[in-house]
Amino acid sequence: MIFLGPLYDYIYKLYAMKINHFPLIRLSFYAVDKAILYTLFFIVLRFLWIKIKNKKTNFGRELGLAVFAFYVFLLFALTVFRDSYFLWQFKFYFHRPLSQINIIPLVETFKLSKGQSLVDFFYNLYGNIVWFVPMGVFIPALTKKHLGFFQVVLIGALISTSIETLQFILNTGVTDIDDVIFNTLGAAVGYLLYFVGKWIKKLIKI
Repeated sequence: MIFLGPLYDYIYKLYAMKINHFPLIRLSFYAVDKAILYTLFFIVLRFLWIKIKNKKTNFGRELGLAVFAFYVFLLFALTVFRDSYFLWQFKFYFHRPLSQINIIPLVETFKLSKGQSLVDFFYNLYGNIVWFVPMGVFIPALTKKHLGFFQVVLIGALISTSIETLQFILNTGVTDIDDVIFNTLGAAVGYLLYFVGKWIKKLIKI
């Protein structure tokens, strides 16, 4: 851990033996730490690209791009790149049987709804939706070309599918069609929020 090591060590000493789900806290710390590192790389590369190409931009747009980059890096760090910081550290598992992929929609979600803990059910359902709401907001807000509802939803679905595919290849999570469905729904909700926000902004100007 590069940036959050001291803070994590402090929290670990205080709560590691008191919190049952502390590994989730550990994962979150590592994910945020990676996202900070990757975002700094992005900012440097973006700055160099603007200077080399002599592009005109503004602080608001660059801040939005940096926040979006952090969000995407955090999303992938939490779901895919859990055990590694850099590409050369990845381990690939191409031999995994395709039968390990949950391809029948909503089966696993219904199983979770009847399980002992509803926390897993609610996180699987609402968590997957909420995580992709920013995707539906950022994409149309930051792209110069106008993107419609179905285009944004398609991009969200493709990104979710890439996450599930990488989880399968890197063996860092369960590959489930339900995740793609709920992520896509989250992107749709995000776009609707963006559209409503844009509409309200126009009303205020009037």
